[in-house]
This record gives sequence, structure tokens and C-alpha cells, in this order.
Amino acid sequence: MGATGAARKLASAAALGGGGLSVLGAGLYGVLVAEARFARRVIGVIGDGPPPDATGWYGRGRPGPAIRIALLGDSSAAGYGVERVEDTPGAHLASSIAAQADRRVHLRSFAVVGAMSSALADQVDTAIATHPDLAVVLIGANDVTHTVLPSASVRHLAEGVRRLREEGIHVVVGTCPDLGTIRPIPPPLKQVAREWSRRLAAAQTITVVENGGRTVSLGDVLGPEFDAAPAVLFGPDRFHPSADGYEQLASVLVPSCLAALDLLPEDEVQPEPRRREGILPVAAAAVRAARTPGTEVDGTEVGGNQRGLRGRWVELRHRRRRPSTDAESPDENEEQDQDPDADAAIDPVPSQR
Repeated sequence: MGATGAARKLASAAALGGGGLSVLGAGLYGVLVAEARFARRVIGVIGDGPPPDATGWYGRGRPGPAIRIALLGDSSAAGYGVERVEDTPGAHLASSIAAQADRRVHLRSFAVVGAMSSALADQVDTAIATHPDLAVVLIGANDVTHTVLPSASVRHLAEGVRRLREEGIHVVVGTCPDLGTIRPIPPPLKQVAREWSRRLAAAQTITVVENGGRTVSLGDVLGPEFDAAPAVLFGPDRFHPSADGYEQLASVLVPSCLAALDLLPEDEVQPEPRRREGILPVAAAAVRAARTPGTEVDGTEVGGNQRGLRGRWVELRHRRRRPSTDAESPDENEEQDQDPDADAAIDPVPSQR
């Protein structure tokens, strides 16, 4: 079975509640179990201390209405391994969006170190109650290292995205990174990890788009760029990103977050063929995105139809990176908007779907 067919079948298995093991093969699953045990032993136990909380106000002195962002997921969203709040992905994300949109931003981080996709339900419950305009989700790597069946992982993600979209919240999901670049994992287990994580990333893309969200490939987090500079872009455990790595992660997400909020310049709205952007069936786009870091996939229409013979139509985009912005430290209070939940204080960004 080709990669496109495997991704489509895996996403279908998740939607129907199936096990999904046959898509990956019992042999591959058995090798991954051994890989996961070895990886956790080499990487070590995650420390007890939580990372700095990036929750707060960003964009000092910028006008309103403020943009409200909920950050959900695992240690890659929480910023495990850094000591300064300014080094967390949440601070980089909120600071950059504030600078690019010239708006105040209030970010709330609900991410939990060590979380798997099954933990998204509780995070989504809490996030919905805060009425964000945008939810950014980073999840999946722990499902791989804990050998959670991909169909189960994708099913939890689908439910979370569906509930967020039902509330009119824009959703951007950073898909599972390429775990084949983790230095402590030797061949041939490295190749197994890469295959597993790419298939999960492709299935995540299909199910997120089918439920109304958009995805961004996070191969950059543990991909070739990071593999070329492990001392700089990986943290001390050689598994989680360093401060520089989290900055790179946020830079991949920012353009798609701006697109989700309809805050991009007019000349970046349409796909650009010279940048290898265009319209594809979702399964084909998902496989391509999993292999090309920084690729965004979002639903679209062709001739007024959302679906063609090969499934949901999507736009495949390679968004332009924004100039780097120095991350701010968050303010607990904001001079003009003391209550981030007050409708009168913060006007929501209207839903575009």
C-alpha cells in the first residue's frame, strides 16, 4: 500500500473507531515498541519542575481589539527544558503574532508536559471556557514513544478539533514531528520512528482538515535543519528543542496562525505555483506535507464543491516566514483590558468558515 493510501486508511480507521494496526503492520508495531522503550531509557525521565508559564498579555502599546490564543498540547507546546518564559514557544508565538498583526495578544497555555492525544479532551474543555479566537495544538510525539495506536491518537485529535470548531474557534495543528532525527535512537529503530511519525502526521492532517482545522508540518522541529545543528537546536536531553529550537518552531506556526485569523496581506491569500503551492486531494497533500517541513494544509473548494473523486479538496501552502521578533515576557494584567474574558474588553475575531 502506498503512503497516500495508508494515510487515508489510517484516518478512516480512526473515524470509524478501528484499531488501525493493520495499516502499519504488526511487525512494524513490534519494532516500535522496542524503539519506544529504548528511547525512553536513553532520553531519561522528564523532570518534576514545570516549564515557565507563557500565559499573559503580549504586544505592549499596540492597539486592540486583542487576539485571544489558546495553546494546547504536550511538552513541545509547553516549552519543556527552558528556564526563561521568553524562550517558550508560547512567548515566541504570541510576541510574533502581536508584532505582525499590530494587535495586542492574550495567550493562555494549557499544554502539559508528557501529554498524549488522549489528554486533549480536558485541555479543550478548559480552553473553550476562555473563548479564544485561535487554538494552536501541538500533540503526537508522546503517542509515538508510548506506542499508542495511531488510529486512537488521531481519533482523540479529531474530537478535539471538532469541538473547538463547533465553538467557532480557529484551529491550527502542528503535526507530529519527524522522530527519526533523534540522536539517542540508533538505526534501524530510527527508520521505524521516522516511518511511524510521518504516517501519524499525514493521518493527523487528513482528520484535522476534515473537521475544519488546518495543519502545519513540524518536521522542522526535529528535521534536517535541527539534525544539522543538534547542539544548538536540541536541549540537553537531545529530544526536546532548545530555546533556539522553540523559536524555530514558533516561526513555522506564525504565518499559518495569521492566515487562520485572516490577517495576511492580500498578495499572500492565493496559492503561488512558483512556490509549489496549489490545490490537491487531502490524502495526497497530507503525505507531501509530512515529508516537507513547514507545509500548511487547509480545506478549500473547487467549482463550489468541497470534495472531488479522491476526497476533500485542500490548499497546500508554503507560507513565507516572518522576520524574527524578540519574544516578550508576558504581562499578567493589561492596562486597557483587565479581564481577558470580558466580551466588552476583547472583540473576537470573526470565524471565516
